[in-house]
Amino acid sequence: MEVVDIRPVLAPTLSLVCAGLIFLTGQKAFWRRFWSLGAAVLKLAVVMSMLPGTINGTVYVFRLMDFTPGIGLGFRVDALGMFFAVVSSTLWIFTTIYAIGYMEPEHSKVRFFGFFALCVSTTVGIAFAENLLTLFLFYESLTIVTYPLVIHEETPEAFKAGRKYLTYTLIGGAFVLIGTVLTYQTAGTLTLSKPGILSLANGTQTLTILFVTLIAGFGVKAAIMPLHGWLPTAMAAPTPVSALLHAVAVVKAGAFGVLRVIYNVFGVELLQQLNLTMWLAWLAAFTILTASFIALFQDNFKRRLAYSTISQLSYIILGASLLTPMAATAAIAHIANQAFAKITMFFVAGAIQRKTGKTNIHELAGIGYRMPYTMGAFTVAALSFVGVPLFAGFVTKWYLSLGALEAGDWWFVLVMIASALLNAAYFLPIVYLAYFKAPPGTQLHVDEARPTLLIPIIMCALYVILLGTTAEVPGMPFSLARAAVRFVFGM
Repeated sequence: MEVVDIRPVLAPTLSLVCAGLIFLTGQKAFWRRFWSLGAAVLKLAVVMSMLPGTINGTVYVFRLMDFTPGIGLGFRVDALGMFFAVVSSTLWIFTTIYAIGYMEPEHSKVRFFGFFALCVSTTVGIAFAENLLTLFLFYESLTIVTYPLVIHEETPEAFKAGRKYLTYTLIGGAFVLIGTVLTYQTAGTLTLSKPGILSLANGTQTLTILFVTLIAGFGVKAAIMPLHGWLPTAMAAPTPVSALLHAVAVVKAGAFGVLRVIYNVFGVELLQQLNLTMWLAWLAAFTILTASFIALFQDNFKRRLAYSTISQLSYIILGASLLTPMAATAAIAHIANQAFAKITMFFVAGAIQRKTGKTNIHELAGIGYRMPYTMGAFTVAALSFVGVPLFAGFVTKWYLSLGALEAGDWWFVLVMIASALLNAAYFLPIVYLAYFKAPPGTQLHVDEARPTLLIPIIMCALYVILLGTTAEVPGMPFSLARAAVRFVFGM
């Protein structure tokens, strides 16, 4: 059932208004913090107010304007979009609190928090886009408003990272635009309200070109190899921006775009007929293993996390490519499972840097005694990525493995096993260093980061446990993933 409602527009507008207020009054720290936190809470409240209806099958829609007949700016809240919006809106609160503490000694805080709010506004716009054109507009806007955050430090390294980021993502956006035009010419519509708008009658060659074009465009932000080069370089940005890039907004926007292409532009039935996704599944498997292998050799904390992100994002791509209900459930659920675990890790890296000045892994001996709560949260996130039961990552690996067996592609189960072992190989040594390699002759004492850094770390780690233990609880985020799968597969 579709219901016309203003809330799909109100949610991204709140962040947009917040950004304007920060630019107007942000020189005063109180108002900058007030607008940032106030808008974060209000936006989450608006998004969550639509959650019960979405789980029960209600779709909230709002048509803002038409550019030409049949092409306009439209918003639609379905289960898949709601899942992405709930994740990004929840994490914005934690990231805002963390950023307030982390950015205290930094310069240009008005610019930082203003563009930070704009990023979240565009992310929710992507989640609630009713058609491919609306999705493209917000997708490109996200690229533009993220750039000032990537270059925030204004060092030569930061500007180099910014140029690389823009080059990759703008080229990716150009491919999305070309794909959008081709889709309209082929299907006569750009709506994302159906489980597929194309058909075999459009021609196999045309459909193949269109699929590759759209996947390449969204695949840049999804960091599918070899389109990933911008992501490790972008670690020159402050840690809250790294968290935003890796968990809340940018990379998730790319993965979300891939899901929309597979499930709403093409549809499962058509892709099964065309047999177009197997190459994408193997590319995702290659990315999962290769990025994990590269992560093994990264001593810089944030770079190791960056390559881990490249690997983990391709779980979403692999799950979507297998075209089975179980694998699709894993793909959608991993948007949240990866986000909360990875943002925990980036928060930890930033807290350690702020408290001790250490940025390399070999320097972390004994840090678990000095910062026990911080490293405890990191351990929770690490166990999740390894796939230990009771943590969020296990849910992803379990359903993705079942989905691979459901598709008859049992070798992807081996990819999951290999990935789990590689995750253990590059995350557990950090835990070992923290707790079992205290520097000799050093008196260790508890000295945690300030509460504005520590509280978001602990809360996100608790979410990792929550997501890992409540998959069968009605009303939890996993229910949205299942609702989206039911729509996509006509179940």
